[in-house]
Amino acid sequence: QVQLVESGGGLVQAGGSLRLSCAASRSTISINVMGWYRQAPGNQRELVAGITRGGTTNYADSVKGRFNISRDNDKNTVYLQMTSLKSEDTAVYYCKMEAGYIPGFWADYWGQGTQVTVLS
Repeated sequence: QVQLVESGGGLVQAGGSLRLSCAASRSTISINVMGWYRQAPGNQRELVAGITRGGTTNYADSVKGRFNISRDNDKNTVYLQMTSLKSEDTAVYYCKMEAGYIPGFWADYWGQGTQVTVLS
């Protein structure tokens, strides 16, 4: 079983920045795609950003130009640098990893979620 440990959430003023981190508990496992999702009260969970093992990224239109996703494959860690934060970015942020011990046989793992609150 793989656990994902998130950190970096908190309270910030609009226009500020936060950096989220998410590390997998097992260093021997291979990780394919890493991503960040968020869920605001009353809303469905949505994709914020994703990154492949090779470094290809994709972003939700609402965060393009403000958020940057990156990963450290040696540490099995994914980061989300968030800048120019807006009140509508307020949500619980979850990391997700496709991981497995045999490439091609991936399973999805989720972090516990970290609260990001942006004060306007």
